[in-house]
Amino acid sequence: MSFGRGIEGPAVRRDAFAQLAGGMIGSMRVKTSVTIDERVLKAIDKATTRTRSRSRVLEDAAREFLARRARAAREARDLGILNESADALNEEMDDVLAYQADV
Repeated sequence: MSFGRGIEGPAVRRDAFAQLAGGMIGSMRVKTSVTIDERVLKAIDKATTRTRSRSRVLEDAAREFLARRARAAREARDLGILNESADALNEEMDDVLAYQADV
């Protein structure tokens, strides 16, 4: 997954962003206002650079948060599928092991 201007082109980058942010595409900028703890703001300001603004730091943090939530939801769904099948899979494993010779 690349967000640079490589061979992939803008459509692929948008798809990558959509996957990364749990389906949200970050193509349109909207000005907003938030209220946060002063200590958190100071930490955010320390993370800024000449090329990485406060807005960018917050946007990157939000993207990471959304990606983690999407991943956790997928993992929970997958675990549910495994748990639903666990008894049948364990019975099948016991059956297969019963055919193995003792060593």
